[in-house]
Amino acid sequence: MVRRLLLSLSVPAAILFGAVPALAENRLALVIGQSAYKSVPALPNPANDAKAMSQMLTDAGFAVTSASDLSQDEMRVKISDFAGQVAAKGADTVALVFYAGHGLQIDGENYLVPVDVDPKREADIPIQAVRLNDILNTLTSVPSRMRIVLLDACRNNPFPELSKTAGHGLAIVDAKVGAPGTFVSFSTSPGAEAEDGTGANSPYTTALLASAKEPGVPIEDTFKRVRVAVNKVTDGRQTPWDSSSLTEDFRFTQGATPAPAALPIPAAAKRTVDDWKRELQGKPIEAANELMVADGTDESYEAFAALFAGTPRGLQARDWLDRHRRMVAWNNAILVNTAAAYRGFLAQYADTDLTPTARKLIERLRYRPDPTPAVALSVPATSVALAAPTCPCNAAPPQQQQKAAVAPAKKGGGKRADPDPPRRAGKRPPRVVVEDDVVVVRRPPPAVVYEPVGPPTGIGIGIGGGGYRGNYGGGYRRGGY
Repeated sequence: MVRRLLLSLSVPAAILFGAVPALAENRLALVIGQSAYKSVPALPNPANDAKAMSQMLTDAGFAVTSASDLSQDEMRVKISDFAGQVAAKGADTVALVFYAGHGLQIDGENYLVPVDVDPKREADIPIQAVRLNDILNTLTSVPSRMRIVLLDACRNNPFPELSKTAGHGLAIVDAKVGAPGTFVSFSTSPGAEAEDGTGANSPYTTALLASAKEPGVPIEDTFKRVRVAVNKVTDGRQTPWDSSSLTEDFRFTQGATPAPAALPIPAAAKRTVDDWKRELQGKPIEAANELMVADGTDESYEAFAALFAGTPRGLQARDWLDRHRRMVAWNNAILVNTAAAYRGFLAQYADTDLTPTARKLIERLRYRPDPTPAVALSVPATSVALAAPTCPCNAAPPQQQQKAAVAPAKKGGGKRADPDPPRRAGKRPPRVVVEDDVVVVRRPPPAVVYEPVGPPTGIGIGIGGGGYRGNYGGGYRRGGY
């Protein structure tokens, strides 16, 4: 009877625990939805997006912290508390942040916009908003397995005065520049603006909810599907974008049975424009468009734009390619952050939405000198191999050393002395004496000059670039030359 009861309990348990395999890592998520803005019109969908994402992530095994309509102080506290939760869980933790609401780029930096902002000028945004890089730095400051940041934040700039000078959309975030194990996704490509949508959720969140629920799909393939779905539902007007430095596998929803550990797959060779032309040639335009969007590289867009030039899809591909290259150049200028870098950007892209910002940054940096690259000295390879410690007090001049090495030996074992070098006016040349095959150079002692020594001038203070500073009488200073 007891055995029969235990068996009846064990079978449902086996089904329950076998249907969804146990997750090896801890999963924590912070979900923020910003709808009720006070100084600009409210956004209808972020609150719905945050609620739906919270449910999906909970089903995917995340412990979710949800928050909505946060002020700047509240956002910072939530992010700090979330980082503390990640730290408490340990290094084997997947930390995910989803944000829906307004986002802006100011001076090449991305900012998430709290509901209590009321900027009068661009300079108010860094003071009143929350910098995206601060969130990324906070997450990378604590040990974790990976960090996933999903931003449905590329909507139109809601501040009319700022939109005249600030760049459109968000600036590029290159995950490969930061700590490994980071994945960042935008609801549209950098420099573009996303749609809030007419349904219950934004196009980006709608596609993400569907793709993330598919079992056993790696995160990279999940967001390929997101790109294709959003591009299709917006008729090509919006294409999500992502950047990854992940070194491990991640799936939102596990398959029915755990997949065996796979060996590392070598990176595939990058396909050229000609490779993509051969791939896309002869395909229907919509099928070719899906292949291009799923790939997301400049080469695939270049090939598609050339093959379908003049069509609406071809023009969209060309616009995406031009904007992406411009945003990459802008990101490079921001990383260098010199007046010369911004002038170089303007020389390449003279009239864009980023032109006012580039000119402003040039003016801001006009008093800061551009760094001059150090001039490398050319050293022959043989000089390194033959280098050895020498004593400067008894070393012959280089010319004399070379002559001494090649001078023929006299009969009887002696060597012929080299002729004296040309005399110079006002100087006594050193006297060269040959003694038993050793060249000895005797120089006259330095002239002794006597000068009157003045009274002590007190304590000397060296002034200069970090030199040693001592207190000596007689005004003598050491360091700070």
